[in-house]
Amino acid sequence: MSKTYQVFTLGDALITFNPSETGPLRYVPAFSRKVGGAELNFAIGCARLGLHTKWASRLGGDEFGRVIYNFARGEGVDMEQVKFVENYPTSLNFKEIREDGSGKTFYYRYQSPILTLEPEDITETMFADTDLIHLTGVFLAIDPKNLAIAKRVLAIAKDKGIKVSFDPNIRLKLWTLEQANAAYQEIFPSVDILLTGLDEIDMIIGDSSESALEKFAAEFNIEQLVIKDGGNGARLYRDETWYTKEAFKVTPIDTVGAGDGFDAGYVYAMLHGYSPEEALEFANGVGALVTTVSGDNEGLPYLEEVQALIRNEKIIER
Repeated sequence: MSKTYQVFTLGDALITFNPSETGPLRYVPAFSRKVGGAELNFAIGCARLGLHTKWASRLGGDEFGRVIYNFARGEGVDMEQVKFVENYPTSLNFKEIREDGSGKTFYYRYQSPILTLEPEDITETMFADTDLIHLTGVFLAIDPKNLAIAKRVLAIAKDKGIKVSFDPNIRLKLWTLEQANAAYQEIFPSVDILLTGLDEIDMIIGDSSESALEKFAAEFNIEQLVIKDGGNGARLYRDETWYTKEAFKVTPIDTVGAGDGFDAGYVYAMLHGYSPEEALEFANGVGALVTTVSGDNEGLPYLEEVQALIRNEKIIER
C-alpha cells in the first residue's frame, strides 16, 4: 500500500462574499456566501488530492465560524487544532470580479479570531507524522505576533526534519512591503520550497532575472524555488538547473485561489516523487482548473480531474 503523506498548515479563514455580477463592487446588488482563506484553500486542495491534511486555526464562536468549520471538516481536513473563540467575529471579505476573471478583495477582519493564537499553543505533538509544513505571508501579515508563532513552527520543523514550503502571498492591504520583507528575511532561511508569484519575488528582491533569482536561492539555501506566472506557466530552480512548463489553456472565470491550488498541486507532486517537469505540469493543472469555477476553493480538483486534464481526457458526465 502506498504511503499517505501528511501536511500541516495554519492560518486564518474567512467567509467570502462572491458578487452576483461582474464589475465594480459598488454596483453589485447581491452576493453569495462562500468560504475562503489562503491556508484553508491550500488545506482543502491537498485533501481533495488525497493528502492527509491538518489545519490549525481559530474561528469565531458564531454562525459564520461554524459554517467554515463544517465546510472544512466535510472536505476531509483534520480539524483537531481548530478552536472556537468568543467575542472575536469570524473574518469576512467581499470580492470584486471583472469581466476577464481578475478582481479585488475587500477585507473585514478587525479582531480576527486568529489573534488569540499564541506561540505557546504550538506544541511538538501537533506535528506527529507530518511530512511537510506549509506557511504563507497572509498569516504573518495579520498581526506582528504571528511571526513568533511561525518561528516556533519552523524551529519544530528543523528539529524533526520536516520539509517547509512557504508562499509569500503578499497582501499590501494588510501590511507594507517593508514590513513584509522584514518578516520574510526571518522566514526564508528555514524554507525548503518557496512558491512565489513572479510579481511577488520582483517586489521582494527588486529583480526577477534568472541570475538574481539564482543568487537569492543560494543566499537562503532554498532547495526549490518555484516561480508562478499565471497564464505564462511556471518555472522551477532546483539543483542549479531551471525547469519550465507552460500553462494549460483554459477560460478563466475567477482567478482567486489559483495560487493556493498551485501550491497544493506542487506539494502533492513533490511528496510523491514527481520529476521537476511533472511537478510543474501537475501544479499548473491544479491552478488552471481552479480558475474555471467561481469561488476561492470550489474549483480545487480531485486527483482524477487533474490527471484527466494532463492526459487531455474528457470526463464522462453520464
